[in-house]
Amino acid sequence: MPQESNRPRRRRFLKTAAAAAASGALASCGRAKSPWRFFTAEEAAAVEAISERLIPADQDPGAAWAGVVRYIDLQLATRFNFRPFRELYRQGLRGVEQTSAALFHAAFTQLTDEQQVAVLRALERGQPPGEIWKEIPVRQFFDALLNHTMQGYY
Repeated sequence: MPQESNRPRRRRFLKTAAAAAASGALASCGRAKSPWRFFTAEEAAAVEAISERLIPADQDPGAAWAGVVRYIDLQLATRFNFRPFRELYRQGLRGVEQTSAALFHAAFTQLTDEQQVAVLRALERGQPPGEIWKEIPVRQFFDALLNHTMQGYY
């Protein structure tokens, strides 16, 4: 007799499990998968390139190998004390692209290593070309990016 009472439960469980699996698959349809929680793919590529110029590979692995961009992305997405930096990163990365275009007529990630260093030096000096730098403090962005890169690496 106990086996008879288990059958409806098992059948109900299987139906429920099948429905849950199907609805889970349907819920993800149409959404682009992204490994990033805060950054867009383009922003992540720029942060990875910037961090690799700040801590380049030599006899030790560089910032890109260490996954610094993933650390920064996760912190910006989840940490309360990183929330004030969200808009600074969005605007600052647009500014990096404006500076790259003004100096070299290309996106930052398309520049040579030497050209990327030239863009970062302009940021570090606090006088990069680009309209966006009139709206946000360039040194604040550069210092935040440098500090977060070091935090993620070390």
